[in-house]
Amino acid sequence: MAKRRTDGLSKEVIVQAAAAILDDGGEAALTFRALTARLSTGYGAIYHHVANKSDLLAAATDAVIARVMGDAVVGADPREALRTVSLGLFDAIDAHPWVGAQLSREPWRPALLEIYERIGGLLAALDVPEQTVFDAAGALVNYVLGVAGQNAANARLLDGDPADRSAFLGDIAARWASLDPEQYPFVHRAATRLRDHDDREQFLAGVDIFLAGIATLR
Repeated sequence: MAKRRTDGLSKEVIVQAAAAILDDGGEAALTFRALTARLSTGYGAIYHHVANKSDLLAAATDAVIARVMGDAVVGADPREALRTVSLGLFDAIDAHPWVGAQLSREPWRPALLEIYERIGGLLAALDVPEQTVFDAAGALVNYVLGVAGQNAANARLLDGDPADRSAFLGDIAARWASLDPEQYPFVHRAATRLRDHDDREQFLAGVDIFLAGIATLR
């Protein structure tokens, strides 16, 4: 029988353990029973810091997003900083798929506020007019989180196996290529790109298209 911890647990340690459980098994795996077993402690030590599972999920999400925001280059060119922040969020949600779901579930939490604050501030630094910066920030945040969330969902569907992804895309590409080129001209041409495209590169291409568009607002 594992020895129970008697030393004080910090909220940071609890949140780190919760994140590890979430990464291993998703939200269904995160229970206070699993958490007490992992930390070799009692329920009271955990409830002292977090009220319930919802509180724990939110705290774990806040911690992941705080790391992404902290990794952004301070003082960098606003355009490059936006690319860095966007890609950091994409990679974080890819590594921790539960983060994307939590951000959608509780948009008032600090994590999403930090994302809006950073992206909105960088757009303002690009001299986006005040009357359009709100819409521009919302559009970019929705693009980043939407694509990152969908990518993470696709990865979960394929268990993150590159071989499975390649086979999956190859199958879809073959179906696209077999379509009538007169009825589906674009899809027919895109079949060859779909098979070998890089998700991160395509994501960043979308960010660059967005940034090119907002440049016309100045």
